[in-house]
Amino acid sequence: MPAAPQYAFDQSNIRWFPLGDFKHLELAMLAIDRPNKIVDFMVKFHAKGVIFNHRHLAETRIFVVQGEHRIYELDGSLKEVRKTGSYTIGAPGGVHSEGAGDVDCIVTYNIRGNGSDDMFDVLDETGAIVGKIGFEDFAALYDAQQATS
Repeated sequence: MPAAPQYAFDQSNIRWFPLGDFKHLELAMLAIDRPNKIVDFMVKFHAKGVIFNHRHLAETRIFVVQGEHRIYELDGSLKEVRKTGSYTIGAPGGVHSEGAGDVDCIVTYNIRGNGSDDMFDVLDETGAIVGKIGFEDFAALYDAQQATS
């Protein structure tokens, strides 16, 4: 059986935005459900980049659109590689960082806040909480991105 043809995801119509001062990623907000505190967005992890340590505080559904979505332990060791087309549902908890393989990785996220504002703990290299990212932070990003469209 011949190998399946390879296709590149056309991101030419997506406007990517930074997430504060965080390095190695850009976001494109897709939708906000304010009553239910549900957030949909895309992340572009830069090739070979690894983002900040964090903990998901809400159920997160992830679909890998392009590249390899790499999950790292707190100590930096590789925990898991999710290939293009993979879909995972993650329960709250678990400390890790994320990144891309040799090419930019594009991932969709659906975060279901279940009525809570808190969505992520931002952690330092020891696992101590140094910040939070909540629903209102994503809602503000969504509103700002809509205003520039």
